[in-house]
Amino acid sequence: MTSKRYFLLIMILGSLTALGPFSIDMYLPGFSDIAKSLHTTTENVALSLSSFFIGISAGQLLYGPLLDKYGRKPPLYAGLGLYIIASVGCYFSDSIEMLIVMRFIQAIGSCAATVASIAMVRDIFPVKDSAKVFALLILVLGASPMIAPTVGGYVTAAFGWQLIFIILAVISVLITLAVIFFLPESYRADPSYSLKPKPIITGFIAVIKTPQFYTYAISGGIAFSGLFAYISSSPVVFMEVFKISSKTYGWIFALLSVGFIGSSQINSMLVKKYKSQQIVNAALIAMVIISALFLVGSMQNILGLVGTIIMIFLVLCCIGITSPNTSALALAPFEKNAGTASSLLGAFQMCIGSVVSVGVSLFNSQSSIPMSAVMLVASSVALLVLIVGRKNIKTRVEAKNAEFVSH
Repeated sequence: MTSKRYFLLIMILGSLTALGPFSIDMYLPGFSDIAKSLHTTTENVALSLSSFFIGISAGQLLYGPLLDKYGRKPPLYAGLGLYIIASVGCYFSDSIEMLIVMRFIQAIGSCAATVASIAMVRDIFPVKDSAKVFALLILVLGASPMIAPTVGGYVTAAFGWQLIFIILAVISVLITLAVIFFLPESYRADPSYSLKPKPIITGFIAVIKTPQFYTYAISGGIAFSGLFAYISSSPVVFMEVFKISSKTYGWIFALLSVGFIGSSQINSMLVKKYKSQQIVNAALIAMVIISALFLVGSMQNILGLVGTIIMIFLVLCCIGITSPNTSALALAPFEKNAGTASSLLGAFQMCIGSVVSVGVSLFNSQSSIPMSAVMLVASSVALLVLIVGRKNIKTRVEAKNAEFVSH
């Protein structure tokens, strides 16, 4: 493969991977304008973000079987087409209810891009190059939350929030054209692949019943929900409580993204010296302590804008370190059904996130207390699940060893 061809494939797959994050982050600075335009509150606008998370949760489980049944590109075309239609629907939304529904449909469409891009990396590139390719995709994914809200803030200020969704639709059209003309079909359709519910559900149940999976999937998913609490609450906290502009909010969001992205890169150095189990344990303990200080500071109203930014930054650093380790540990027991486990892990993470984002939105509080409270509860429950779950993993390992010795 030539370097030019390699670069082109990375750019297309990276664009597919980044479509979902762009769709989440780009319209956040427009929350206040959307609320005024649709005659509602920013808390109700946040429900359109929650519906997007719910759509991603459903889509994670939907596209895996379709990609194996019909090949990679037909489901991808269907998803991108759905995304374009829903983006136009968001532009024409004249009520918050319509926007919430359109965002849900938009999320279902964007999932095709995410799931297909991961599958196509495995199809197109040699196994020895997969880690390098995924690292490049993660770099693109990490850059998107720094770019999207900043661009969204300027677009909202200059042209209004509706234009954001036209921009997303145009981006999706360009990606679709790139897929049609430059991305090869990497997997032949398999007519023998069954889409009947029973074998699919049986595969999911087998994964869920594995102690190492449910321990780290639940613990990591709950801890990761702290990120969703931040994303859902940040427009209210920064633009309404601290009265900053949509442009400034975009820059603050980009700055805080550095904490999450940078800590995940630091984690790659930590795993060379420490076990993932040790790193997860330390990161969750730190997250509990920082979240507790954040909550106390919020309740006493002593943090101010700078103090709030620092606290959120530190919590996101903890999540950035916890997330890759819990994901790796959850998927470690699986070889043949790693795809099923991966899709279930993503769906589980997004499901918890959607519940948390809805919960935070319903608080209707003009302060950072709901955000900090959710972060504290999430980190505490995650740590408790980790402690209890490890006992079940140890018991299962000891039982297997005893069975092996008896034979």
